[in-house]
Amino acid sequence: MTISSGSDAHLLIFPYPAQGHMIPLLDLTHQLVLHSFTITILTTPKNLHLLDSLLSTHPASINTLVLPFPTHPSIPQGLENTKDLAPTSFEAMICCLSELYDPITQWFKSHPSPPATIISDMFLGWTHRLACELGIHRIVFSPSGAMALSVMYSLWRDLPRRENPSDENEAVSLPNIPSSPKYPWWKLSPLYRSFVEANLDSEFIKDAFRANMASWGLVINSFNGLERVYLENLKKDMGHDRVWAVGPLLPSLPNQRGGSSSVKVEEILSWLDTCEDRKVVYVCFGSQALLNNNQMEKLAFGLEKSGVQFVWVVKEPTEVYVDGDNNTVPQGFEDRVAGRGLVIKGWAPQVLILSHRAVGAFLTHCGWNSVLEGIIAGVPLLTWPLGADQFVNDSLLVDELKVAIRVGEGRKFVPDPDELSRVLVDLVSQERVECKRATELRGVALEAIEEGGSSVIEFDSMVSKLAALSLPVKNSTLYSSNMAPSKFAFTLPSSRGFQTFCPGGALVDAPEPCFSCSKSSSKS
Repeated sequence: MTISSGSDAHLLIFPYPAQGHMIPLLDLTHQLVLHSFTITILTTPKNLHLLDSLLSTHPASINTLVLPFPTHPSIPQGLENTKDLAPTSFEAMICCLSELYDPITQWFKSHPSPPATIISDMFLGWTHRLACELGIHRIVFSPSGAMALSVMYSLWRDLPRRENPSDENEAVSLPNIPSSPKYPWWKLSPLYRSFVEANLDSEFIKDAFRANMASWGLVINSFNGLERVYLENLKKDMGHDRVWAVGPLLPSLPNQRGGSSSVKVEEILSWLDTCEDRKVVYVCFGSQALLNNNQMEKLAFGLEKSGVQFVWVVKEPTEVYVDGDNNTVPQGFEDRVAGRGLVIKGWAPQVLILSHRAVGAFLTHCGWNSVLEGIIAGVPLLTWPLGADQFVNDSLLVDELKVAIRVGEGRKFVPDPDELSRVLVDLVSQERVECKRATELRGVALEAIEEGGSSVIEFDSMVSKLAALSLPVKNSTLYSSNMAPSKFAFTLPSSRGFQTFCPGGALVDAPEPCFSCSKSSSKS
């Protein structure tokens, strides 16, 4: 990317402590450091080691703000990252982190040169109110794609509900999104499905997502050639054009941004070197998801029966899963497939594996980082979405882009070993249309991040905006210090100009936003 100066502007980076959220934001931070910004990264003690690679690459350019992890009744003491928690922990983590509001405020007020901008994860929507109180700008970082984010915004803005509360298959229509998608209730975000009106935690999360739409800017790990229509939709939702698609964000050191593994990186690459081109199936369900042992058994049987070469990454259950009924590789399986199959327990260097000439297919849960890493490698995808935004990503890949084959859906799905075996053999032995489309899409992705590409242009535009920002005068009458975080005011664009959601739930229509951090027009 073109190196333009950030004029030493100070940025506060606040990642959400989940690997799929932290990794791309830290990759973005690496790029921002190269543009001469002063960076402070906010983290908690047990997440600090995840910054080691970035800090060692830029030892003099990045400061850390390490704040004690707040206590929460649903989060065991000593655990500070969602990878160590059950998939249902996201609501608790979001609410828990809001307790950092006052410590951040105190740090800001005591800093001799505080940041003019905070870039924070989309699950930290409460930082919009924080930014407004401090008189600075807030940019949302989305580790999800533009289509998935459009769905999230539509859900939390319009609050569609089921006519029959017991019907998990009832379709929910989203008419304000391009193509007006419909999803059965069970495929919607569990955060949204668990929303209970008047419940303090639910209302807090609703307000936080709506605050994202009111924030000054949005930076998203995607690119125009992949999701142009949805990126335009987000600009419409936010009421301005400060929506920057800067992906795919790539790691500076792809083999140094994960955790521990049962197989050394050198051994993995050496094994792949012995395989034929495009014949290996890579299987990975991300850093969060676990399969039950019945699913594991059927998946293993399908891999074994297919006769294809494969690399299977298995997440090791953490202490919150003590029953032993999850993610257990069937006894004797590794011995039976020795030589043609490699099982990796723990973390794997996914970017390096996918980019190896031997890999010809990727069985994925459709997490957005995995999707982008598969696209940049030009590998056709086999999809088995499990939750969160993964069903939206799956529909984008399979139904719109035609770059993937759906083999399963949902946490209850149990694969048929015979059918899975057939699909695996078919994909690595024939030149299917999905293979051709994957190659074409890889070219579009690489073009976006080359000099003059769309993502480079948008990144440079964002850098220019950030470099021009200075600390505005705080509007001290806007918020009171005793206002509950779940009841804060924020403004959304509407057909009548703007709607302000005031504390207590009142809606006020106005021709202009009511506070300075949203007041800039789309031309500013």
